[in-house]
Amino acid sequence: MIERVRAERAERYLERWELRRTGPAMRGMTALVLPVERADGSAAALKVLEPDEETAGEPVALRAWGGEGCVRLLEHDAATGTMLLERLDEGRHLSALAREDPRRAVAVVGGLLARLTARAAPAGLRGLGEIAAGMLESVPGALARPADEGERRLLRDCAAAVAEVAGEPGDRLLHWDLHYDNVLAGGREPWLAIDPKPLSGDPGFELLPAIVNNFRVEDVRWRFEALAEAVGADRERARAWTLGRVLQNFLWDVEDEEERLGERELAVAGVLLGR
Repeated sequence: MIERVRAERAERYLERWELRRTGPAMRGMTALVLPVERADGSAAALKVLEPDEETAGEPVALRAWGGEGCVRLLEHDAATGTMLLERLDEGRHLSALAREDPRRAVAVVGGLLARLTARAAPAGLRGLGEIAAGMLESVPGALARPADEGERRLLRDCAAAVAEVAGEPGDRLLHWDLHYDNVLAGGREPWLAIDPKPLSGDPGFELLPAIVNNFRVEDVRWRFEALAEAVGADRERARAWTLGRVLQNFLWDVEDEEERLGERELAVAGVLLGR
């Protein structure tokens, strides 16, 4: 049903924005993307999705960034969330480079995050302060779920770290989901970010996706240091907010009734807590 609705909507916007399809559809968890050509012959991508709490701010963030470090927004329909985006090379993700040269890939992500988080968040975006408060409120109930005492201790310690910084959540414009598959090769720049799920907050909350991509526990420390350096973050605050991101994933594991907390997140928490 959802796929049919998206396909019908795509047809409407192909006509409304005078677009011609130029390739097969790309389908993700939340969106349908069609490669298209505009009336002037330029390439673009039509993105049809059902906006939710995480994606609703995407056009707001893309407008604020104006193509600096990210894909450009060309058209947007506020009523449906449908967007026309700059066409990037969907066949060239940063994940390919990451397999060959992990340090260079982390440097690319760090450079993009530095540019993206340099901008203050526009008004109206969801805020890290509210997210942190919600996480801390959920911790007491979540502590009853993990059977392993070591996991419960890590959960408590992550929550304690977040509690120390929750009163100063920050005001930067965050991408929130900048992993390697959300970085594509571009024509005007070598690499550009796509698919933000934006919020207002501290850049330290941005680091975890690039720490756990192609995960190796021996890489946690140098990746953390490289990314924190790139965004100009105070190390203790960056550590606390990265543990906050770990806590968020822990709480999702508990909500999904997983028997164990995520192994990657357990390892990251262990390293950052000096275990």
